[in-house]
Amino acid sequence: MKILFIIPLLVTALVSSAAETVPLTSLDLSKMTQGWGKPQIDRSIREKPLSIGGQKFEHGVGTHANSTLWIDLAGGSERFLASIGVDDNANGPATVTFKIVGDGKKLLETGVMKPGDKARSVDLDLKGLKTLILMVGDGGDGVGFDHANWADARFVVSGAKPKALDRPMLKETAVILTPKPGPAPRINGPRVTGCRPGNPFIFRIPTTGERPIAFTVENLPSSLKLDAANGIITGTAPARGEFTLTLRAKNSHGEATRAFKIVSGDTLALTPPMGWNHWYTHYDRITDQLMREAADVMASSGMADVGYQYVSIDDCWMNAPKNKDPLRVGPLRDAQGNLIPNKHFPDMVAMTEYIHSKGLKAGIYTSPGPLTCAGFAATYQHEEQDAKLFADWGFDFLKYDWCSYGGIAKKETGPELAKFKKPYQQMGDILKRQKRDIVFNLCQYGMGNVWEWGAEVGGHCWRTAGDLGFELDRIFPVALKNAEHRAWSKPGAWNDPDYIQIGRIGNARGMGEPIASPLTPSEQYSFMSLWCLSAAPLFFSGDMGKLDEFTVNVLCNSEVIDVDQDPLGQCARVVPVEEETFVMVKDLEDGSKAVGLFNRSEVETSVTAKWSDLGVKGPQTLRDLWRQKELGRFENEFKASVPRHGVVMVRMTGARP
Repeated sequence: MKILFIIPLLVTALVSSAAETVPLTSLDLSKMTQGWGKPQIDRSIREKPLSIGGQKFEHGVGTHANSTLWIDLAGGSERFLASIGVDDNANGPATVTFKIVGDGKKLLETGVMKPGDKARSVDLDLKGLKTLILMVGDGGDGVGFDHANWADARFVVSGAKPKALDRPMLKETAVILTPKPGPAPRINGPRVTGCRPGNPFIFRIPTTGERPIAFTVENLPSSLKLDAANGIITGTAPARGEFTLTLRAKNSHGEATRAFKIVSGDTLALTPPMGWNHWYTHYDRITDQLMREAADVMASSGMADVGYQYVSIDDCWMNAPKNKDPLRVGPLRDAQGNLIPNKHFPDMVAMTEYIHSKGLKAGIYTSPGPLTCAGFAATYQHEEQDAKLFADWGFDFLKYDWCSYGGIAKKETGPELAKFKKPYQQMGDILKRQKRDIVFNLCQYGMGNVWEWGAEVGGHCWRTAGDLGFELDRIFPVALKNAEHRAWSKPGAWNDPDYIQIGRIGNARGMGEPIASPLTPSEQYSFMSLWCLSAAPLFFSGDMGKLDEFTVNVLCNSEVIDVDQDPLGQCARVVPVEEETFVMVKDLEDGSKAVGLFNRSEVETSVTAKWSDLGVKGPQTLRDLWRQKELGRFENEFKASVPRHGVVMVRMTGARP
């Protein structure tokens, strides 16, 4: 009996002794995604020897947050060992987190690690596991200097060797959730608009349904007129006051009505502005023709029918002192000091008139500094003149980008906050004097807590962070950080976390030609949901010339957009559920609530919204907003299975007895 007992022990010992070591560096690291640079073998991300907390390592992988590597273990690995931490050559305020997930279960999470922290030893049991995910996070404060090392990382293997996997996003099917609009009319978009008395007025009634549609408007002020065939209201803004109109849209399939309020006074942008901006698609290649084409597509694709209004040009429309494109080089101003558009823009008035002919509005860009971010002529010491020129050209929206003004501010004395405010206060005051309504967008990346004073200086929306194009893998932390400023969100004053970058976009680092967005379909639904729940401006910055059906379905869900355009103007509050799931809840004007259930994790996860967390009691009737489908009546909570980096978004109404 003793001999029989010894035999299994000997077999086990022989199996263990047969195990081999497979270094992480032997895997195909081209499949590792990261926020900057490329993964390095036996070197840090700066291509220097690996070093953590003063300890040197000969072998391992140097990476940069946010970093993810999926690994197929095939049940053949016994252990994973490594020493992890911030590389000593980060040379800045790095903050990183390490996380390891096996078959959907968290095996390790470090919390925030900083430069100088001693290397943390990792020794994990992998027996029986099929999939492993190695992740490096940014500590919640952006990816700057976040150089991380998987030093001496290796697998102890007794069976099949581990293999790096393509990201699941490459396999995710782009499922269209939004039902196509029916043939009967439906009036969409904002229920209220602001204007200043006596200024030009234009509003296209956003309406889906089979054309032709006949439009009528009851109680229309006498200074305004309706194009009944196209549903475009134009004229002169009425005297100060509130005017409640009834909009009607009728075709052979039915009729839709909606109450609509015009508030003529001092405040514009009573709901978050919606439109398109060229930057993340065309960069320094923008032309008059591309702007006109964008207006055409906005009108024909259905975007204008759900509320998109602004067709906005970004940088590079002016002349530059030097540029690779000779047609963009020339005198910055004429003899009278007026800005000169480059040769790609032969007639700015004709361009804005073309945009207005569609019932849409036109946006323009400049900087308070001497040059724009791309090195083109800007507005410094010509503020009054340029604002008048923009108004005379017919622009309705101004993006004012800090850019080279930083060099001016450094030379000035006084409190830092006053320096941040100065150029925006100046332009805000000037715009109020123009004989045209111009929505003022402050683009200075959140400096000086702009959300606290943006409205005070005349702004209607303001960027709360840097360019999202450089960190598209951070839509969740960017949106959550933006939601922290919800107290300052209200009609006429909106926190702006940057443009919607789905569909086809260009690489921001290289100002590249548009290609498919790196975001998964689930991430694109989450992107739109986060922005709408946050009452953020909705500016698409993808390729209008190649809009596909999936992108239109994300951009043009009228019920999701209703959440963004709700007249109450509230930014949703965040309810943490677990470490990588959260719920956002937004009060709506009619007493209902919009609720988003989000999953930041790398695997499909169940997320629960509890009534006690949402501030409601009793039975609730829920409607799935993306699918535009009634879900029924629920008691106490709502639970949903949410895909990786995905969302389930519902509208909740107190159920009648």
